[in-house]
Amino acid sequence: MGGGSKLYALGTHLLIELKDCNPEILKSLEGVKNILVDAARKANATIINVTFHEFSPFGVSGVVVIAESHLAIHTWPEYGFAAVDVFTCGDTIKPEVAAKYIIEAFECRNPSIVEMKRGIISYNNEKLPHKVCHEELEVVY
Repeated sequence: MGGGSKLYALGTHLLIELKDCNPEILKSLEGVKNILVDAARKANATIINVTFHEFSPFGVSGVVVIAESHLAIHTWPEYGFAAVDVFTCGDTIKPEVAAKYIIEAFECRNPSIVEMKRGIISYNNEKLPHKVCHEELEVVY
């Protein structure tokens, strides 16, 4: 890394542990799906696709694919627990807004969040564009 290069992250990944949630909400396919879709909307994400599955006897897994990456969830209502990923790219999306909404919507009494920066790269300009054109990349051998 030389000559004024800075490190930038392509995305922010929130790993959200939701303990002590309302189990009735966690076992509802429609409820879980609606919460994640609403969270994506509140974060200003562009929703591309939504797919969820309900397990027997209980539990829901699903993903909201957004143009800026994804929101994913796996629930264990029998333990009042859900694992949620909120992965966003670009600087117009607010993953922390989605996380706050999800925590409140599941009536979570014991949340934790780990934030990871994904795709750490060196870039010479002042601001990292959301999408880089191939011609803009300098190939170094």
